[in-house]
Amino acid sequence: MNAKRRRSRQLVAFQGELGAFSEEAARKLLGKSIEVLPCQRFEDVFRALAQNKVQAAVIPIENTLHGSVHENYDHLLHFDLPIVAETSVRIVHNLIAPPGVTFRKIQRVFSHPVALNQCLDFFARNPQFEKVPFYDTAGSVKMVMSEGLQDAGAIASSVAAGTYGATILRRSIEDDRQNFTRFFLLRRPQDVRRNLKRTRKGVPWKTSLVFSTKNVPGALFRSLSAFTLRDLNLAKIESRPLRGKPWEYLFYLDFFGREDEPACRNALGHLRELADTLRVLGSYPRGD
Repeated sequence: MNAKRRRSRQLVAFQGELGAFSEEAARKLLGKSIEVLPCQRFEDVFRALAQNKVQAAVIPIENTLHGSVHENYDHLLHFDLPIVAETSVRIVHNLIAPPGVTFRKIQRVFSHPVALNQCLDFFARNPQFEKVPFYDTAGSVKMVMSEGLQDAGAIASSVAAGTYGATILRRSIEDDRQNFTRFFLLRRPQDVRRNLKRTRKGVPWKTSLVFSTKNVPGALFRSLSAFTLRDLNLAKIESRPLRGKPWEYLFYLDFFGREDEPACRNALGHLRELADTLRVLGSYPRGD
C-alpha cells in the first residue's frame, strides 16, 4: 500500500539542490506530498519534463530585485511545455552554518552570486566575511555540511537549513524585504486540458506569449493596439534578441485574461495578422 501511494505522487523537477527556493515554490503550487527531482541546470529541468521523466516542472522566471531569468525565457520558446500556474515566494536569506560553528568563527560565506549581492548591507556590517560564489543557495549549505567546514557559512533558506541539519545564525539578512521570485509551473501539452478542468471557477487568469514583428516604424505600437482596442491590461512586456537576426527582437508579453475568452481570442487573432511569429506560452490562474 505504501509503495502504491508513493508511486501515485507527482514527481516534479526543479533546478538546484533539496531545500532550494524552487522546491518551496513547487510545494506551494502542488502541495507538501509531492516528490521532487533536483536538477543541476535549468535546461535539465525542461528536458526532464519533455522526456516524460517527471509529471511537472517548476522554474523561476523573475525576481523583484534581480529582474528576469532570461535563460528560462529562451527555454520556454524552445520547449513546447505550457505554463499552467504561477506563484511567488518571498526570498528570505539566512546565514547558516554547521552545528557548533559560531558567528565569530566564520571567515567565508558561500552562496549563489545573486543571493550574495542581495545581502550587501550585511557584508558591509561584517567586513571580516569573504563572499564566495557558489552554484546554488541550498547547495552551499549542503557543501559546508558535507565537508564539515568549521570556518564557513552559507546563505540560503530556512528550509535548506532544516534539510541538511544546519543551524541558522542570523535570520532575514537580505537588504530588501520586498524580495520576491515569481515561479511558473509547467506541464506537457497533453496534460493541460486535464489541468484546466481542475481549475477553480471565478479565478482571474493571465496569459503569456512571445511574438516578433517586422523591423519597421510603428510595428510594436500596432501590435500592442490589439490589446488596447479590447481593454486588455498588460502585466509585462520584455524584449529578447532574436538569434540569427542582429538588432531584431522577440517580445515576451503577459496580459490579464484567459486565452479562450472572446476578447482575448480576438486580440490574439488581431496580433497574428500583424506579427511575423506568435506563440502562446500558456494561460493560467493568476498567482499571488
